[in-house]
Amino acid sequence: MTADGQAAQAVGLAEEVIGVLGEAYGEIDDSDGVVGEAAAAVAEAHLEACGVARPDPARLAEWLVGTVLDESNDVTDLDPLDYADSLGPSGLARMRQLAAGALRRRPSGWAERDLMERLAKAEGDVDALVALHAQDLDPSGVTHLLIAEELETAGRADEALAWAERGLRDCAAEPYIDGRLVEHVCVQYAKTGRAADAVTVRRDRFRVERSLAAYRQLRSAARAADCWKSERAAALAALSEGARREHGGRYGGPVLMDALLDDGDLDAAWCEAADRADDRQWERLADLSREMRPAESLGVYLRLVGRSKEPTGVRAYEHLAGFAPGGPSRDCHRALGTEDAFTVYLGGLRTELRRRRKLMSILDRHGL
Repeated sequence: MTADGQAAQAVGLAEEVIGVLGEAYGEIDDSDGVVGEAAAAVAEAHLEACGVARPDPARLAEWLVGTVLDESNDVTDLDPLDYADSLGPSGLARMRQLAAGALRRRPSGWAERDLMERLAKAEGDVDALVALHAQDLDPSGVTHLLIAEELETAGRADEALAWAERGLRDCAAEPYIDGRLVEHVCVQYAKTGRAADAVTVRRDRFRVERSLAAYRQLRSAARAADCWKSERAAALAALSEGARREHGGRYGGPVLMDALLDDGDLDAAWCEAADRADDRQWERLADLSREMRPAESLGVYLRLVGRSKEPTGVRAYEHLAGFAPGGPSRDCHRALGTEDAFTVYLGGLRTELRRRRKLMSILDRHGL
């Protein structure tokens, strides 16, 4: 019809067909995609017809907004911005007016918010985007970050940093905050020579999160500011206090051990391990210490072997062969000059577990 000079009629027919297909789509199983493909083809024909017929911009805007926001009609993904040429300035203004009204009536509507956001971006209206995001600030800080990025892109760096800093304040007590927001602020501080302020940000997040990742980030920032010695002492004290409050360190204790191991402070790790280390941390501590403390490390390996004998299955057997009676333990015996004891121990272990044929074959493969 468009090719035959009937573009205006084609516009009306296509809109009617999209409505009919939308009604049918909600009542059928279109797993083979036949109806969806047909609707997409009709939508493409509608766009082409509008480009030729140049329908009334206000009426076209009303139809587009109504179709896009109609939850009962999701048969096709119409993009109103594809119609920018047909709408012209007056049609785009009308569409934005309609979208704003729809959002006021339904502030929590995802489709309404998405349409308003896309229209504001298309027009380059940064202030409208900021106002839109500011209406629904996420407690993780991700919305503050979006605002900061929009302002940064627009060349409004001071406002961008102010919004990012506000995000840190608003979310200060949250156990989870989007790490990209924290990183954004710290990067901006680094660019402007505010290393001490970056340390403050990392310290505040570490006190809330108490994670190894937060500890590492604090360490990196404090080293850049040449104050890691004092920051480390305070961070370890906080982890130690947290471990005492948790009666054995289910929360603070393991992180304290991980922090000491990550720092390579093995002497302090040995002092803390007895009350706070889990099996993973004991194994890591022994792995790092077996050249300097072969006797203590061997004791750890033997204790872990005892705990590893009960589980069955290939994964458990590979673990048993990999760290317990294998290389690490043998290295400790070699350092202690007690390799004969290792041979006796390994023989006893094989005798004890001889009925586990899969384990025996794995030990053979490891040369044990």
